[in-house]
Amino acid sequence: MAKKVMVIDDEPEMLNLVKFTLERGGFEVGTCDNGRQAWDAIIGFKPDLLILDVMLPGIDGYSLQIKLAQEAQTKDMPIIVLTALEPAKTLFQKFPQVVGFMTKPFKTEELLENVQAALNRSETNS
Repeated sequence: MAKKVMVIDDEPEMLNLVKFTLERGGFEVGTCDNGRQAWDAIIGFKPDLLILDVMLPGIDGYSLQIKLAQEAQTKDMPIIVLTALEPAKTLFQKFPQVVGFMTKPFKTEELLENVQAALNRSETNS
């Protein structure tokens, strides 16, 4: 059974690149392109891992992260933050479920390595 990864990013090219890379890596991928619909998309898809952009229309990634950390069904979901904003890293470091931080642009091999490492860590902790 393929691990499920949800990608939330408002840039279509970035969303397609991440989706293509992860599918090629054997993952089942769900996508969402805005913060307003992200919560429903996450609950409906039930991902094993979330890749979250910081700057999103509607609800930004940080506000969404706060909600995810507070809700029982998502508080243990590992998250990789993917952003062009390197300074945002310090905002997310206080959340134990944020297991990775990648800045755009990135190498696709690095993305696959980080996703696999995050999923392995979450399996070990379950």
